[in-house]
Amino acid sequence: MTRRSTRVEEDGQTGEPGDLRAAPPKTAIDDTDREILRVLQVDGRTSNSEVARRLGVTETTVRKRLAAMLESDLVSVVAVPTPRLAGYTVSAIIGISVQLKSLQSVAQALVQRREVRYCGISAGRYDLMVEAFFTDQEHLVTFATEVLGTLEGITDVETSLILKIEKFSYEWQIP
Repeated sequence: MTRRSTRVEEDGQTGEPGDLRAAPPKTAIDDTDREILRVLQVDGRTSNSEVARRLGVTETTVRKRLAAMLESDLVSVVAVPTPRLAGYTVSAIIGISVQLKSLQSVAQALVQRREVRYCGISAGRYDLMVEAFFTDQEHLVTFATEVLGTLEGITDVETSLILKIEKFSYEWQIP
């Protein structure tokens, strides 16, 4: 099953290169843009003319606004295959404790792995939280021993197997 999804990202990076001051999030979209995105989040295959009909605007308005959001890197329109279609039948959430001096290098090594779908630096019990998908349990064991077991700075790993995925989505509300 292939799912088409519209991913919306706020771009907080503005200003001159090398400018380390925090910049306010980019909010260059208005209510019409938000409505266009809401329609596409439900079905990314909806035509511009159908979006226009639903919103009571012209097809040209939808086309230009969507093009501007794509050009500004505020949205991406992609087909998102389910893990099952990609051959991944085992899902795991992995909590990883890391020596703080190694935190960035471990995180960067993990984000390069095809199994890893999410890697976040966290506060709390673990320094990194990872969501990863595997073809089978042997693949998970190999990942744990040959990848996690060889990364410098990892001090503890806790793996929780996901027995059944109840929801797999990239849809969220746009403020």
